[in-house]
Amino acid sequence: MLRFRLTPPTVVFLLLLQGVAVVLLFGWYVRLLPCGSPPSQGKVHVLLLSSWRSGSSFLGQVFSQHPSVFYLMEPSWHVWTTLQMPGARALRMAVRDLMRSVFQCDMSVMDAYTPAQHNMSALFMWSHSRALCSPPACQLTPRHLFSNETECKRKCDRPGLQWAEEACRTYSHVVLKEVRFFELDSLYPLLQDPALDLRIIHLVRDPRAVARSREQSAKALVKDNALVLEQGNTKVDDTQYRVMQEICRSHIRIHERAMLKPPDFLRGRYKMVRYEDMVRDPLTEIDSMYQFVGLEMTQSLQEWIYKVTHGKGKGTKKEAFQITSRNAADVSQAWRTTLPHDKVRNIQEVCKGAMSLLGYRTVDSEKEQKKLDVDLLTPRERYHFSWLPSKTDNTNNE
Repeated sequence: MLRFRLTPPTVVFLLLLQGVAVVLLFGWYVRLLPCGSPPSQGKVHVLLLSSWRSGSSFLGQVFSQHPSVFYLMEPSWHVWTTLQMPGARALRMAVRDLMRSVFQCDMSVMDAYTPAQHNMSALFMWSHSRALCSPPACQLTPRHLFSNETECKRKCDRPGLQWAEEACRTYSHVVLKEVRFFELDSLYPLLQDPALDLRIIHLVRDPRAVARSREQSAKALVKDNALVLEQGNTKVDDTQYRVMQEICRSHIRIHERAMLKPPDFLRGRYKMVRYEDMVRDPLTEIDSMYQFVGLEMTQSLQEWIYKVTHGKGKGTKKEAFQITSRNAADVSQAWRTTLPHDKVRNIQEVCKGAMSLLGYRTVDSEKEQKKLDVDLLTPRERYHFSWLPSKTDNTNNE
C-alpha cells in the first residue's frame, strides 16, 4: 500500500493553490450577479426626481438636513439657463454628464456654466444645502444641527468651489434634486456606472394641485415652459395645459419603464412616492425613503419633520422654494376650494392617464370637488411603488 507524505513546501503550495481557486470562483460568481448591482461599499448617490411645484423642495430639505447627506438643489438649472438649445430633449445629455461629475464630487464641471471668478453662491440655491453651511465648507452650522438659510447666505459664501468639493467627499450620501428629466433612458449610463451607487426616488403629486401651485409661480416658469415644449418664449395662458400634459406623460413614461419591464441594472434602484402619502404620514413615509437609500432616522429629524408639516401656515406664499412650517395635509387639498372647476376638468382631461396610473380619482362636479370628506386618493396598497429584488429569487419581478 502506497503512502503519501506531505512535505512543508507541498503544504504551502496546496494552500496557495486553494487561495487562487477561491479568488477565481469569487470572480466567476460576481460576474453572474445582475449587471449594475450596487457596490457594497462607498458613497450612495440619490436622485430626487420630480417636476416643478410637486413638493420636491420640501423633500430636498428632508435629505439636506440629514447629517450624512451632501445635497444640491437642481444643478441642471445651470445647463438650462446657459446653453442655447431648442428644448429639454437636446439638453438632457449635458444635464446627465453634469450630474455624473457632481455625484463624484467634481465641481470643475461648473466652470462651463458659471463666471470665471465665482463664489460658492454661483451654485443654484446653494444656501438650501446644509452641507454648504457646515464644516468643512463653512463653520456656521455643526453637522448635527439644522441650517438657517439667511445666516448661511450672510456668513458662508466663499470664493471658488473647492470647499464644496472637499465637503462633498466627507459625506456618505450625495443627493441631487432634479425636475428636468422626463424619462429614465438618458439616466441608464449613470445606473450602469460601477463608480456610482445610484438610487432614484420619483416624487409625484396630484396634477390638479400642481396646476394650482404653478399658477402662483407662473412668471418664474415661463422659460422652463418654453424648453419643455421645445419652442421659443410663449404666453403662460397658452401653455399651462400643454405643459401639464407633458409632465403627466413623463410620469407615465418613468413609472412604466421602472415597473413593468425594468432592466436588471434598475433592480433595487427605483422608488415612487406620492406627495399626498408623504404629508398624510410624513414620519413613516420619510423613514421608508431613508431606509431605501441607507440612511437612519434621528430623533432631531423626527421633531423637525413634524414641526414643518404640522404648522399653522396655509401655503399661500408665492416664493418658489420657500420651506415654512405649515399644515402640509391641508395644503395638499387646497386646490379643491381654490381652483375653478372648469380648470379642474381641463387638467383631468390632459392628465387622465397619469391620474389613473398613480391613483388619483377624478371629480365630476364642483360639488364633489369641494366635498373634502370625499377622499380622492386611491389607497396605496393597490399599487407597487418600488421595484426591489425578490427576497427568495433575484430573477423574479414583483
